[in-house]
Amino acid sequence: MNLIMMLIGKKIHKDYNWDNLNRCKCNAKIFAMALKSTIHKVRLTLSNLDIHHYNDYSLTIAKHPSENDLRMMIRILAFSLSAQEEIQFTKGLSTDTEPDLWKINHDGSIDHWIELGLPDERQIRQMCSKANKVTIYTYHGNQALQWFESVEGKVHRFDHLNIIHFTVEEGKSLEALVDKGMNLDISIEDNEIWISNDTERMCVQLQIVRSSKSL
Repeated sequence: MNLIMMLIGKKIHKDYNWDNLNRCKCNAKIFAMALKSTIHKVRLTLSNLDIHHYNDYSLTIAKHPSENDLRMMIRILAFSLSAQEEIQFTKGLSTDTEPDLWKINHDGSIDHWIELGLPDERQIRQMCSKANKVTIYTYHGNQALQWFESVEGKVHRFDHLNIIHFTVEEGKSLEALVDKGMNLDISIEDNEIWISNDTERMCVQLQIVRSSKSL
């Protein structure tokens, strides 16, 4: 794992642009193929006050060798925001043909495509051509702002595209919640996600960077 991240880091430092960043992610998958995913069990108590959705979930999360703890936790937050749609986790970083989460209709078509990260314009165009609704979640601070400025003028035609940015409250770390077995409480209200376990509690702010007509 350290080797993978070191190689990615060297590549990004040398050739910093979004295309190269995405190629680095693909290279990381190749290096990680021989490694096994780490399985995390999550018991989630979810309260979405904005839409009055309350439920308990038992989740099995497979963390790919090239995925860090923060990204895995962001996947859980993304699931929580759309759990009422019967969203499912996919193979994630193990494949280039699926998003991080999605909702599949009975006829096999994709109703909602949920992606994490900073996809380029070509990837966004492909996502939007495959699904009725697309949501991209970013969590990369200033890097996400630079990314959005680079694609904003090219994605305005996609009326079903949402872009939402996560910001963890200062001094807190989602990684502090990570364990092989997690008991999490998540409450959502007014663009805030409160997430806690037995020892930690923190707030994650939602910034709607771009909203589709259906959001």
